[in-house]
Amino acid sequence: MLEIIDHGLVREIRLARAPVNALSATFTMALDEALAAAYAAGEAEGGVRAVVLSGQPGMFSAGLDIREVTGPENGLQALLTGFWRLQQRLVFGPLPVVSAITGHSPAGGAVLAILCDHRIMAAGDFHIGLNEVRVGLYPGEVIFRCLERLVGTGRAASLLTRGAMLTPDEALACGLIDEVVTPGEVVPRAIALAAELASLPQQTYRRTRALTRSGLGELFKIPAERVASEIAGGWITDETRVQMAAALGRKPR
Repeated sequence: MLEIIDHGLVREIRLARAPVNALSATFTMALDEALAAAYAAGEAEGGVRAVVLSGQPGMFSAGLDIREVTGPENGLQALLTGFWRLQQRLVFGPLPVVSAITGHSPAGGAVLAILCDHRIMAAGDFHIGLNEVRVGLYPGEVIFRCLERLVGTGRAASLLTRGAMLTPDEALACGLIDEVVTPGEVVPRAIALAAELASLPQQTYRRTRALTRSGLGELFKIPAERVASEIAGGWITDETRVQMAAALGRKPR
């Protein structure tokens, strides 16, 4: 499900759950553990100093696994708890994470990218965005505030309520991502940027990084179990089931 590749001081964690890197509870836990291992490796002298999160050519991540979202409530609770903990790992982790957005990145895939320190996306016929409303899911205030942090209040409100999916150039223009490069260069460029961050005076860099991400951290101090319980209780409605069933090509249950 994951490929771990070290590039000197940079560790690349490559999402490799075919076909679309859907975030199941198991996959989410594996990614959380891989990030924790990278952070632990950063504690050693000459160890990891930055992380690159990459996907497969044409697909970064399609977001939460629809089958688990619409499955039994205990499975949904496990998925949401694990996804929140993964988000906390990204937000509170001691090392910078650069997302190499190798292709499409809707919903939960966009959330992962938004929580990284820098975002580099492949040029081409790809889209990124928080399109939850289009499938009947309420994104919640935390996701809105995370988006707002990057693109501003008015634009975040417009994008989120429309469930807008943006091309790489549109995402760059509004500040959702930082760079657009050719598909073949997205991972090498992310690794190069991560290596640049790893070469900076680390005490000063980490202090400055903490300053710029302090507001983000305030949003994620809620315990995972509480978030999952609150969301799951009213997240899946009849309207949601209809939209999800249509996405899966089956009748709603």
